[in-house]
Amino acid sequence: MLEWVIDTISALGYWGIAMLMFLENLFPPIPSEIIMPLAGFAATKGELDLIPAAIAGTIGSFLGALFWYYVGLYLGQKRIEVLADRYGRWISLSSQDVRDAKQWFDRQGGWATGLCRMIPGVRTWISVPAGISRMNLPAFVVTSTIGTAMWVSLLTYAGYLLGNNYERVAEYLAPVGKITLVIMLIVTIVWVLKRKSSSNERS
Repeated sequence: MLEWVIDTISALGYWGIAMLMFLENLFPPIPSEIIMPLAGFAATKGELDLIPAAIAGTIGSFLGALFWYYVGLYLGQKRIEVLADRYGRWISLSSQDVRDAKQWFDRQGGWATGLCRMIPGVRTWISVPAGISRMNLPAFVVTSTIGTAMWVSLLTYAGYLLGNNYERVAEYLAPVGKITLVIMLIVTIVWVLKRKSSSNERS
């Protein structure tokens, strides 16, 4: 896998980065934690420029997110639940997971789209409940692009700083995903408590 990623970036440059990041959203086993740090490492050797590499990665990754948004939008919740029960075992996904994700997304609103784009393991799939919930497209574009750009830029710059040790980026950045997840949990708890408080006041 690593050799293929290296060959693709070497042969296609920025186009290769964009293509790999697009595919990373479609096939999660292709890790952005390898693609973008490798692009950053290539920048240290003068083979690529840092900012254009990050922009290419952001564009490719966003297009992948947009693909899953339209999957959720056009297939709808029921059909996705059927597909999840039939084929989801390959990616540890069930119809209950789809329902839970939809309910969670409806509670959190659009801000979750951008934040989840920075959490490995979640970043690919957050676009599906956004599509199912028919999130406003301009809002999806803005929040998803911001979250994607932040994550991609962080990976690229980390690879640039680490140089030959770019493969260790995933190890160093693992706490970032955990911190983001904790923030989301705290926000969710606060939201639920406020809803309960306002409900009690009305009654």
